[in-house]
Amino acid sequence: QVKLAESGGGSVQSGGSLRLSCTASGHVQGLWCVTWHRQAPGKQREQVADIDGNGRTRYADSVKGRFTISHDNVENMWYLEMDSLKPEDTAMYYCGSGPLCDEWNYWGPGTRVTVSS
Repeated sequence: QVKLAESGGGSVQSGGSLRLSCTASGHVQGLWCVTWHRQAPGKQREQVADIDGNGRTRYADSVKGRFTISHDNVENMWYLEMDSLKPEDTAMYYCGSGPLCDEWNYWGPGTRVTVSS
């Protein structure tokens, strides 16, 4: 079993920055790929960024150049650095993980991000 927990959400003005953190505990050796998804009110969940065990990253077109996903191997934490935030980035952000990218077995409870114009 793996337990994920997100932190770092909050309220920020348009153009601001936030860094989200994802902590993993339990059988973390099985985590190959970690993802950040988001879901805005009334909208479908959207895949934002992934990072795999080789450090390869993928980003949604809507966040390319503004968001950066990273992994701290020592602390076993994953981060989503979000810069140049826009009101449309407002959503609940979830950290997920799995043995393969696009095969997500575990999710955290989410952290809320609100960007005001």
